[in-house]
Amino acid sequence: MNILLVRPDGIGDEILCLPVASALRRLVPGVRVAFLSSAYAAPMLEHHPDVDDVLTVTGGESFTQLVTLFRRGFDAAIFLKPFRRLMMAAWVARIPQRVATGYRWYSVFANRRMYEHRHDFSKHESEYNVGLLRGLGFDPGPPVRPSLVLTDLERQWAQVRLGGVPSPCVVVHPGGFAARTWQATHYGELVRQLVRDGFGIVLTGSETEGGRFLDDGLRAEAVGRGVLDLMGAVSLRELMAVIAASHCVVSGATGPAHMAAALGTPTVSLFDPRRNNLPIRWKPLGVGVVLRPDVPTCEKCIYEACPYWDCLDRITAEQVAARVRQVVQDAQPMQVQHV
Repeated sequence: MNILLVRPDGIGDEILCLPVASALRRLVPGVRVAFLSSAYAAPMLEHHPDVDDVLTVTGGESFTQLVTLFRRGFDAAIFLKPFRRLMMAAWVARIPQRVATGYRWYSVFANRRMYEHRHDFSKHESEYNVGLLRGLGFDPGPPVRPSLVLTDLERQWAQVRLGGVPSPCVVVHPGGFAARTWQATHYGELVRQLVRDGFGIVLTGSETEGGRFLDDGLRAEAVGRGVLDLMGAVSLRELMAVIAASHCVVSGATGPAHMAAALGTPTVSLFDPRRNNLPIRWKPLGVGVVLRPDVPTCEKCIYEACPYWDCLDRITAEQVAARVRQVVQDAQPMQVQHV
């Protein structure tokens, strides 16, 4: 079979789809697995043993271009997230088996419809993804932990790039897309504490995030020696290599946390209390700690109108630093802690 996995999305979302490729490799002898990715996230899928081809979209393609993309001899397309235009294009391209949720009006463009609500948040995202294989008649079993692959040259590059950073090395990634983020001043205090404890620090994120956070408490000269600023300075695969060469990653509920887990690096992740951000569905599948503020779970962020608007800022730098020391010294399966 020639099967296309469809999820052109963010880094973490795509990583949590990789167990589907691994399950197909185990279940279907001789299967060829392609992954339709966002152009941004596609480089991270390179060299994966269970992904034979990576196709990309930017979101700016015409409908005709999308139909052409699907006309590549696929026997099945599995829509790990139901993108309307992509499902319509696969239908026009006459892919024989099209698996997707049955709960959207455009589910009519799928002929293998699955009826499982994800909004009950009873399982991890990777379990929901693997469960879609039942639409092709498979019993996939539990998902394997996703993994990412680096070349020896990439690992060597990271060792050289981090050569002047003290060990143990902690990646601090203060950006990401979320309703609430931990304030840059807290990240700055965390970095200062870890530097005083002898840790080396690598700051990562986009150039835009660098402009937002570095001007508000995270400048290397403001937090002391032992800090390497790589914000806006590395490619996606270089970021992977830096993370793999480090001893811990501190971030919000964002892609680099899942990237770290898939590379075997422990994580300390700060999750806000929104229901759609519950760790049971979105925690990184590795070792480390998820920290959530000890406030009620909310349906959505209502910003300053919420009495718990300071939710994430109730987590102190001291508490995060203690968890960093914990996971670096004694890596354990992922825990969820309310603080």
